[in-house]
Amino acid sequence: MKRLLLPLSSLCLLLSAVPGRALGPEDVYLLVNKNVPESREIALHYCGKRGVPRDHILSFDLPTGEDVSRAVYEERLAAPLRKQIQDRRDKVKVLLSIYGIPLRVGPDTPSAEEKAELDKVRKDIEPVRKQRDELQKTIKDLAEKKDAKELEARKKERAALEAKLNALDQRVRWLSHSESQAAVDSELALLWHTGFDLRRWQLNLLYWQVDADMRKDKPPVVMTARLDGPRAALVKGLIDRAVEVEAKGLQGKVYVDARGNGYDPKQDPGFGYGGYDESLREMAKLLETKAKMTVTLDNKPELFAAGSCTECALYCGWYSLAKFVDCCRFVPGAVAYHIASAEAVSLRDPKATYWCKNLLEKGVVATLGPVAEPYTIGFPKPAEFFGYLATGKYTLVECYWRTEILASWMTVLVGDPLYNPYAKNPQLKPEQVKPSPAGGRFKVIKDGK
Repeated sequence: MKRLLLPLSSLCLLLSAVPGRALGPEDVYLLVNKNVPESREIALHYCGKRGVPRDHILSFDLPTGEDVSRAVYEERLAAPLRKQIQDRRDKVKVLLSIYGIPLRVGPDTPSAEEKAELDKVRKDIEPVRKQRDELQKTIKDLAEKKDAKELEARKKERAALEAKLNALDQRVRWLSHSESQAAVDSELALLWHTGFDLRRWQLNLLYWQVDADMRKDKPPVVMTARLDGPRAALVKGLIDRAVEVEAKGLQGKVYVDARGNGYDPKQDPGFGYGGYDESLREMAKLLETKAKMTVTLDNKPELFAAGSCTECALYCGWYSLAKFVDCCRFVPGAVAYHIASAEAVSLRDPKATYWCKNLLEKGVVATLGPVAEPYTIGFPKPAEFFGYLATGKYTLVECYWRTEILASWMTVLVGDPLYNPYAKNPQLKPEQVKPSPAGGRFKVIKDGK
């Protein structure tokens, strides 16, 4: 996983909380794929369990795989959806993608002018790269001859060529619309936003540290989630368990798998490896000392061993890329996610070793993960997400969108959006949840990207 590389501005913002009514069934609209029969079956099952009106089920003619092109996404999902709910725009708080709705939308397509420039820039790169490689051989020879003065001059030349290559490479990425793919659900969150650049991400205006003034005169951000997984029967089971556990309250232990990385707020505003590792430790401390939960923190590079985490209700850790480790024995209603770069690339592939798919098969009712490289900033901070979940004040989907920093990006929430495992037994007060990591600096990326 890469850490955040783009420059950041220094604007720090705090949310002014505005009380409102609790999120309910009337706020949820379900998206189904009419070409996948199980999609509507699951939607009807959810409506029956949660009391969502059946006319909130919206059907679309979509491909049956997990990927959809940008053109098909817009023509057969986003545009028809806007049309169907235009007169209910202010009532639609949650869009719930059901099994069968594609998971990932492909990249944007360069314009004819961009393609022409792209061909030219790529041709310009080759002679510069060749010159850089030849110069490298010269530098090696000069080092052997111990010609210090000439060696220093050639090194400066090489540095200038490296800078030029870097600028050309950046131009190629820009012209080719690199990293303009996204999770379908994250893109749908900005359904009412138009004209924004699809390259990389947009700031999520629902994030709890975004000042209310930044939302002023902006279109609404729609909270999104999905009920999905390797099998339709499993997805129905997620719904059933969420409703059953919520009625009595989630009970069980907490397991946090940090790595022992140091954190220096002067070097990392909180979005790098150190910042997220510190947030894992802060999660453990918050839930142990304030919520009085039974917490096990592993602060070493090694992961929890297979089968070592018994009676697990909450889990968060890292870093085993696309290689699930069966470390937890989950209680019914468990919520868990693993911070790594590819853990929701597929939710349906039966042979996949990604964490999200396997966590669902091992019994969790809610998880989250990226459909492609998210950078660390693509994940909610563990102390914030699990902290708000433990308050019992917010549903699963509210906890996610309250703590997810980015929209039009890679991360997807899987689970019943109305699930509130601590509604019956709150463990924390909202004011006990602090910005994480302590000393970090929430910043807005320049130009929204």
